[in-house]
Amino acid sequence: MPLIVDFLLPKVPVSHQTKSKDRKEAWRDFVYGRALHAWPATPLIDCDLKFTMVYLADNPTAGDINNFVKPVQDALCSLIYADDSMVLDVSAHMRFFDLPTSVAGIPGLLAQAILSGEPCVYVAISDSRDLGKELT
Repeated sequence: MPLIVDFLLPKVPVSHQTKSKDRKEAWRDFVYGRALHAWPATPLIDCDLKFTMVYLADNPTAGDINNFVKPVQDALCSLIYADDSMVLDVSAHMRFFDLPTSVAGIPGLLAQAILSGEPCVYVAISDSRDLGKELT
């Protein structure tokens, strides 16, 4: 599953359930800006994609990973991919710095983030794989 683009968001993410419209907009703008720096090309069209997100948290009560995914996906729509219906696979993870995490076999940018010890979000867009391979 070839990687198309990956980047870090060196902040604590904002949940789509937050009541603050200003916080949501600021987070969306931040995500968009970081993604634009990593992906200075036209949006992908007519391909099947996988969205991967890893939230490296320093607080065990950080929230529900599912609530952090949607705002990031929305910010990437029309920048990296033309339409969010192109995202067929979503993989979301939360890891805490107080638990041991091996960096063996993970993307270099994510390994750097883990070793930094600072809360952040790793985002990767890659080609979608056959469902049989995805589930094994």
